[in-house]
Amino acid sequence: MEPRFKWVGDWEGAAMPTVRANNVNLYYETTGQGEPLILIPYLAADQACYAFQVGDYSKHFTCISVDLRGAGLSDKPDSPYSTELFADDIAAFMQAIGVERAHISGLSLGAAVGMWLAAKHPEKVKSLSLHSSWPKSDPFLKTAVEGWRVIAKGLGSVPESPRSCTHPNPITSSPSPTSCAAALPSRSTLSCERQMQSSTTTPRLL
Repeated sequence: MEPRFKWVGDWEGAAMPTVRANNVNLYYETTGQGEPLILIPYLAADQACYAFQVGDYSKHFTCISVDLRGAGLSDKPDSPYSTELFADDIAAFMQAIGVERAHISGLSLGAAVGMWLAAKHPEKVKSLSLHSSWPKSDPFLKTAVEGWRVIAKGLGSVPESPRSCTHPNPITSSPSPTSCAAALPSRSTLSCERQMQSSTTTPRLL
């Protein structure tokens, strides 16, 4: 099946590939050759967070990195978000681009999405690679995410809030990833806050 996508313009007028999946337009990039590998970003990040890994991965796989709804160049609907919804998005995204089954890799929130995808859409997952994930929410995680939400409002930047908590020393801090709150209007910041509010629910895999 040929990928069914359209081209949209970014802020500088360049053409960008997006595909309609689960009632939203999702931006993605593809590079390399081999079996498909879907790369799911972490909280508030876009597909560029895998820029350093794709160089090596693409020697062995067709790397498909995607912006989740609410981040990067994907749509940012004003509605509740959840990890289960993100997993449904990825399943619909795979269907839309003609990928029946793929290796799935996710980092942090992306890993939680990967678990939901494997639990709800197992036929889509050939292998599952989880990095810095969690099996279920606990009081510590809920407190940490709530803290990020408070800091995000104070800083006016969603991607800066987790970084400020985990790397408070500016000497050891790395630049924040390009993401929805870094480049788009305040509505995008609100949509990313919804990711924070709802990103702490993952399926229990037995």
